[in-house]
Amino acid sequence: MMTPAPRFTGDLSHLPTHGFNIRSLTWWGIIGFMVIEGTFFALTMATYFYLMSQEHSWPPPPFQAPNVIAGTLFTLVILLSEIPNTIVKRAAESGDLRAVRTLMLVMSAIGALLLVIRGFEFNSLNVLWYDNAYGSIIWALLVLHTTHILTDWGDTVVLTALMHTKHGTVPRRFVDVSENALYWRFVWLVWLPIYFLIYWLPRLA
Repeated sequence: MMTPAPRFTGDLSHLPTHGFNIRSLTWWGIIGFMVIEGTFFALTMATYFYLMSQEHSWPPPPFQAPNVIAGTLFTLVILLSEIPNTIVKRAAESGDLRAVRTLMLVMSAIGALLLVIRGFEFNSLNVLWYDNAYGSIIWALLVLHTTHILTDWGDTVVLTALMHTKHGTVPRRFVDVSENALYWRFVWLVWLPIYFLIYWLPRLA
């Protein structure tokens, strides 16, 4: 018995080959990634509070709370980075290649600056990760967040280079820029409670 030839009932060639936000499969992947990583951050913060509850003072003597200058500078820069981040997201969704190329360079530079400041943060904690449980947990929080800064910065640099080639005109790449901007919002939002736990809660406690 011969298989009948397939019949096409419609022409779908006019449909778009890409979509933003909930129309993008990778958007859902990023949301799932945020949920998984957010859970990991939450567990680490819960560990922080557990260890804090086992001490009579926090940080335990003779250690002092971290110096706030580098951490506060980092926080100000990462909050201000949302301005170009929002603009580049809108530019990507409107297909403005020139704006995307310029702003991706800005975001790459901001990421590099944040990594430099983060180095000074590690130097201002006034405790090493192996000194005690207090040192271990604040180093764990800072290292965990640094991996997110580093990986997102690497992705931004690669995407910036790609957007400055002929591949930058491919509509799918604009979706990548938009989703990269979405993930950056997760990176700085999750930093805010970590900043409080590392730099200010020890002073309040």
